[in-house]
Order: sequence, then C-alpha cells, then structure tokens
Amino acid sequence: MKEIEVFIDTEEIAEFFFQELIKRGYAPNEEEVEEIADITFDYLIAKSIIDEEPEEDTY
Repeated sequence: MKEIEVFIDTEEIAEFFFQELIKRGYAPNEEEVEEIADITFDYLIAKSIIDEEPEEDTY
C-alpha cells in the first residue's frame, strides 16, 4: 500500500462538526465541538489511520 502524507487540523475538524451539527438541528458550544475534534483525532491515531508528528515552528 502506498503511503501518503496527510495534514489534519483539529480546528478544521471542530468547524466541520460544528457546521454539521447545526445542519442536523443541534446547538453545540465551542468547547463541545473542540472536545469532539480531539476525540476524533485520538481515534484516528488509535486506529493507526494517522501518526501524530510534532508541529514544526515556522520562524
């Protein structure tokens, strides 16, 4: 299987979940969607779908 490089941003995940929950009639707060995003990220790591790498400082 070919390996590809993917960048996953938890802020982007949080925004996606927020918009999708609003469409479905829910009213989540910012803290809730951030927790869901973190859980999703942890799930992807646990399933070996992604590997967490430290962010590089861009100075």
